[in-house]
Amino acid sequence: MKTWISIPDPSDFTIYNIPFGIYSTPSTKPRVCIAIGNQILDLTIARKLGVFKGLKIKKSVFKNNFLNDFIALGKEKTNTVREIIQKELCDENSVFKKSKNLFHLQSEVQMHLPIAIGDYTDFYSSIEHATNVGMMFRDPDNALLPNWKHLPVGYHGRASSIVVSGENIHRPMGQVQPPNSDAPVFKASCRVDFELEMGFIIGQNTSLGTKINTADAENYIFGKVLFNDWSARDIQKWEYVPLGPFLAKNFGSSMSPWVVTLEALEPFRIKGPEQNPKVLPYLEYDGLKNYDINLEVAIEPKDKSETIVSHSNFKYMYWNMSQQLAHHTSNGCNVKIGDLMASGTISGKESNSFGSMLELAWGGQKPITLNDGEKRTFIEDFDTVIMRGFCEKDGIRVGFGEVKSQLLPAL
Repeated sequence: MKTWISIPDPSDFTIYNIPFGIYSTPSTKPRVCIAIGNQILDLTIARKLGVFKGLKIKKSVFKNNFLNDFIALGKEKTNTVREIIQKELCDENSVFKKSKNLFHLQSEVQMHLPIAIGDYTDFYSSIEHATNVGMMFRDPDNALLPNWKHLPVGYHGRASSIVVSGENIHRPMGQVQPPNSDAPVFKASCRVDFELEMGFIIGQNTSLGTKINTADAENYIFGKVLFNDWSARDIQKWEYVPLGPFLAKNFGSSMSPWVVTLEALEPFRIKGPEQNPKVLPYLEYDGLKNYDINLEVAIEPKDKSETIVSHSNFKYMYWNMSQQLAHHTSNGCNVKIGDLMASGTISGKESNSFGSMLELAWGGQKPITLNDGEKRTFIEDFDTVIMRGFCEKDGIRVGFGEVKSQLLPAL
């Protein structure tokens, strides 16, 4: 496809992408938009121009604080909206050229959390990450727990503390067990960590008792985002037995503002890793269910340049999204439009592809040296963590932009 609009090279937001988000300006309330190059395109204005006339979409769907109502239109309509935008951006005689208020520079608008998140589930689906954690905290020779290769392990997280990229996170307080002590103390966490993850957004409601199988799962997924599941490792170590993560995880998570549709990611499907032992029948699947998405993490100290500390890829995931959703609903658990499912930390086999400081600095034993010579074992106050992701193949690039957030001191 060739577009008449100017797009910087390289750009995550090419004509092949068309991700959806929510923006506002000082004079405009939040509303639905798409990203193209370094600009946004206002879908409320596009609707006024008549390009979606045949779809009979209400104005309130686009003039909205969240994407939920848009997603609820169903994939047939949302995909058609995306295709119409692509067509208009490739048509030299497009009505889009006649509107002065349709486009805004991304640098001049405020992006918002794109969805109203009802429920949030975090999985633990990278075998490399699970193995690394098991080697550090359990048994180096038997790192994985017995159930790990039989089901996509997950836990229900806190939806209310998920924030959009650009919003800052405070260092959490909590119970921590000091070395050589049997009793905890209440203090600010000294081991705040990032977790490189991706999330997928549910695009259809189901009723209680309904199961989603792996063959149909992607029909229930609208799109994907970048996700930083902030963690406090010292709080986590003390609290996670017997019921798993709680205060170590729910103090904040950061999400990218752009939702990339599964349809935009179609060219980047890839075969997943071999699953051995064989999974139970309800987790079996056919076809290419993993995606080749390049990921990186950078740490930027206050008033200093960033250092890229991790290069990873979503293709490493042992359990894919279809399996995660099939397992999540296998007991009849219902899902709703806007529910968010996060992948769990994404780590590769090489040490520079690990998706957390816990692994990169190996529990504090191998500090990471930044470009200015400073060292990090975990994230320090006023450090900004930046995550980026993109796919590229045969000259086609589809990206997610970035999710970034600064860690502020404890309140």
